[in-house]
Amino acid sequence: MAAATTTKTWRIIPRPLLETVLNNHAQHHRVHQPLVLHGPRGVGKTTLILDLWNFYPGSATEQQLGPHITGYIDFAETIEGYHPSKNASYPWYSWSTCSSPHPPLSLLKTHLEKCLESMAERGIELGQITSHQIFTTLNKWHGLSNTLRRILQSNSGSKNVVSDKISSSVLWDRAVFAYSARLNSKEIEGVVGLVGDRKKVMTVEESSYLKDAVVALRLAKEVIRMQQGWRATAISDLNSTGGFSRSLTSLATDWPGLLLELLSAASEIDHFQPKLVMNNIEVLKTAIPDSSTVSPSTYHDSLIWRIISLGANEMCLPVILVTSDSYYSYRAFIDFGFPDIFISRETFGWTPNEAKLHMVPNYFSASEWTTVSEVLGTNSRHLFELHALKESEHYLSLMDHNKSAFEDIVDAYLAHLQITVVNPAMDKALSILEKFASDAHNGKIPKDKLRFGAAWRHPPYTNDPGRRLEWAKLQLMDFVQSLRNADFGVNYFADWSLEIFDDPSAVALVEVGLLYTQRDPSFIRPTTRGIERCLVRWLVQEQMKMSMFTSLQFLWHRIFRGRYYRHLMLQLGYNVTLQKDRRWRDHCPGAVMPLANFVWGDNHSAKS
Repeated sequence: MAAATTTKTWRIIPRPLLETVLNNHAQHHRVHQPLVLHGPRGVGKTTLILDLWNFYPGSATEQQLGPHITGYIDFAETIEGYHPSKNASYPWYSWSTCSSPHPPLSLLKTHLEKCLESMAERGIELGQITSHQIFTTLNKWHGLSNTLRRILQSNSGSKNVVSDKISSSVLWDRAVFAYSARLNSKEIEGVVGLVGDRKKVMTVEESSYLKDAVVALRLAKEVIRMQQGWRATAISDLNSTGGFSRSLTSLATDWPGLLLELLSAASEIDHFQPKLVMNNIEVLKTAIPDSSTVSPSTYHDSLIWRIISLGANEMCLPVILVTSDSYYSYRAFIDFGFPDIFISRETFGWTPNEAKLHMVPNYFSASEWTTVSEVLGTNSRHLFELHALKESEHYLSLMDHNKSAFEDIVDAYLAHLQITVVNPAMDKALSILEKFASDAHNGKIPKDKLRFGAAWRHPPYTNDPGRRLEWAKLQLMDFVQSLRNADFGVNYFADWSLEIFDDPSAVALVEVGLLYTQRDPSFIRPTTRGIERCLVRWLVQEQMKMSMFTSLQFLWHRIFRGRYYRHLMLQLGYNVTLQKDRRWRDHCPGAVMPLANFVWGDNHSAKS
């Protein structure tokens, strides 16, 4: 696409209601539950946090004035070619579908730990975290005597055994004194503000007190690192066998867990109020494994469990998880315990009326907006990309010579989505279905997943890749056709069976990010209206490529084995009014809510 000019500069439009909700959560110094900010791609979640959300002035690596300090981590920042920091844009599909190599788990762990350490050092500088607090918190979960004796012996260089009669607190004080000799004194002084631009004037006793806390923090990290080293072989064996151990899993997140507990205990209103924002948290699950620690998905679960347990037992600093993965809309709440284990804040971007108010006439004329809203919907990233294309020099030159119309630029943008987004994602979905067929052939799929009447019950009986591809494409076409027949508005909670999640085609399209499972109302639908149109185009293109035999095979499958999800379309029920349905429409501008099947009577009941 051509480079955009600055004829009409795109501006970021405030979202006061959502800003207020998030700001109210963050203003508490400690909370009981983490907050999950989730929604489809392109609705402005990251933009809201970085550019509009003013409860923190910057990242945690920058020292800040005032009581509020926030650690911001974007786990996707290291993915080449798909992040604004790399002069690129976020992908429309899921991070697991990106062609760039995924970041290693060790790198993501390092980013997280550095962020938390930076906030902890800020707490030490303010006098909120002391050496005694670090020892007390560490001693609560870890046996320290043996580890501290080893550290003291390694520092002294002698083989004399430290007496067993010495208490852990005395050993800790000795270890802090001995360990300080191994650290850079200038670095420690910089942390507490004795050198550099933030140089402070303080007494010798005060500076010694703060420096001891910095050394104690470094010593705590060394203690946990040493204890993890003792069980490195056990972790390696666990990874090779694919087993699970609660103690080894907790060991992997001991250091960030300790830092979270220290920061939470040190938090004080109007003096030191740390917060943590983790963007694209789903990238942790798909990181490249590290043999020295547990698997990425296990590490992800353990980290979230730490935050949940700390909040439930002692209260935790405000933690906000930002994600576009629909796993966090519903399934994560069940996997981690119960439907209200997180505070859910789901955003779908602008409603049609809000989008028209902001877009017309500043960026689109009234006639152009009619076309845009009908074809692409109100997704803010769609609108931004279309506006950039509209303001490009190439398009402006065509309009000057009356060789093009606005509808042509919309069609060109749809073609761009089709080629660069939907078609590659559908190819990835086909490979997922091929793997399902291979696993079914090898007996790895449970029988209840291949129950009688399921459209996917008869995968190829041979291990021929060509047959598997044909079967996968037939399944995917059948699923898209069934969604189209249901007006792309399937309510997975309609009969409380969650039957659509047994469908491997539905799982594949959700996994690649073309479908989004929203929480309230409980729809499974295309991410945007533009993606919906591209899915229909893909279906039509594949049907046009079919031979006569393949067309008859697809028709036979649709009649005798095909999926039918019309019974999962939104049903209003006996006590739900038309006004409630309109309210759902306003909050879900991308969802298509079919009303053609409903006959509105005095009680607004639906046709059976």
